[in-house]
Amino acid sequence: MASEIDLRPAVAADSDFCFQVHRAALGEYVAAIWGWDDEIQRRYHDRAFAPGQWQVITVDGADAGLLVIEYRPTEICLGRIELDPRYQGRGIGGRLLRWLIDVAAERGQPIVLEVLAVNTRAHAFYLRHGFRETGRHGETGRKILLVRSPDQED
Repeated sequence: MASEIDLRPAVAADSDFCFQVHRAALGEYVAAIWGWDDEIQRRYHDRAFAPGQWQVITVDGADAGLLVIEYRPTEICLGRIELDPRYQGRGIGGRLLRWLIDVAAERGQPIVLEVLAVNTRAHAFYLRHGFRETGRHGETGRKILLVRSPDQED
C-alpha cells in the first residue's frame, strides 16, 4: 500500500525541523563545496525560512520533509524538495514532482530549478523526470540549471 503524502503550510515552530531536514538531506553536498559550518548554515536558513510559503511534507501523518515552490508569472520555480533520509528512496519525491509537473502543464508554464553539481543523485532524478540542463553557474559551474517544458511528454 502506498504511503499517504500530504503538504501543510510551514509555521514558525517548523523552522528547526526544516533546518534539521536540510542538514540531513543536503549537508554532505554543502560540505563538499563550502564546508558545513552549523552557525553559518543556521543564519542562512533563518534568512530564507518563510512560514506560510514553505510547506512541510507529511508521510502517513509524520513530518518527513519540506517543499518550496514559487509560482512566478511565467514559470514555476522549485526552490527546494528535501526529504529526511529515512523517507528517501520510497518514491515520495517522484510523486510530488509528478504532481508539480501536472500543475505546470495545467498552467502552461515550465518548471525551473537548480541543483548542486556534486548532487549527482538529484541531478539524475530530475533528468529521469524530463528536465534538461540549460546551463551552469557559480564558481566552477557548481550549480546546474534545469528546466522542464509544460508540453513535454514523459
